[in-house]
Amino acid sequence: MKQVALVTIHGMGETEPDYAATLFQAVQHGLVQPAQLYCGTVYYQDLLQYNEQRVWQATGFRLRWSKLRRFMLFGFADAAALEHRKEQPHSLYHYSQLKIARALYLAKQRLTTDGKLVLLAHSLGCHVLSCYLWDAQQAKAGVKPAAGIWRDIKRYQAGISGDTPLTDEDIAFLRGDRLAALLTTGCNIPIFVAAHAMEQIVPFNKPNNAFIWQNYYDKDDVLGWPLADLSPGYGQLVTDIEVNAGGGFFGWLAASWNPLSHNQYWQDKKVVTALNTQLAALLPAATELTP
Repeated sequence: MKQVALVTIHGMGETEPDYAATLFQAVQHGLVQPAQLYCGTVYYQDLLQYNEQRVWQATGFRLRWSKLRRFMLFGFADAAALEHRKEQPHSLYHYSQLKIARALYLAKQRLTTDGKLVLLAHSLGCHVLSCYLWDAQQAKAGVKPAAGIWRDIKRYQAGISGDTPLTDEDIAFLRGDRLAALLTTGCNIPIFVAAHAMEQIVPFNKPNNAFIWQNYYDKDDVLGWPLADLSPGYGQLVTDIEVNAGGGFFGWLAASWNPLSHNQYWQDKKVVTALNTQLAALLPAATELTP
């Protein structure tokens, strides 16, 4: 069994199922005991990509700025689709939450009884995950969410745990009771809340006393934003950390934004080092665990 689970969730735009493979290799290379780490992913792009490709083939191929248009179409179509009629029982909002819960359930099966969870989310995935945690914490407080699987989590057992009944311990894990850290990169939550009054901009409740949230942003990335100044609630919950995600190969673009730079955070040394630091702090160096 493993001591720590790292689960990632991708951002907007075209994404392959193995999107985190390079990151996982870098993380495991930087740990003293990589065998104690479980790595898992949330992949929700398959809910969206077929329809986006159909629209692109019908309209986009004959227009100028095709790469930028394709990035914008696939990226912002993701955001619009996940919010569209989200209260409906078969909405994409609902199914994206089911994907998260399934990935977390699989992680729990590989952990010791006191094993910890670390989540890493990028871009639109930050908003998707934030909504999931908001709904989960509302349900924990006895408030029925307006949408999503946390309206009645046990009802969706089949999509989460198959034929195995969800236990109270499973549900506690799925809602974040053992969530040690959330790291967000290129986060665009401000785009979704900017039109709200400040008193309405409230983050999810802290899932446990040990929980921390670190948000990494590049000031040249127009899709990646700091969070702590959004409202007092975010200020208490989130630590913003500035990085240069467009460095290295994309360093010549540092003075101006390019869509490619938005997807460079997980190759940034500062981000990978911070992630390794969080994971290493949760891995007891002297403990012998079976893989």
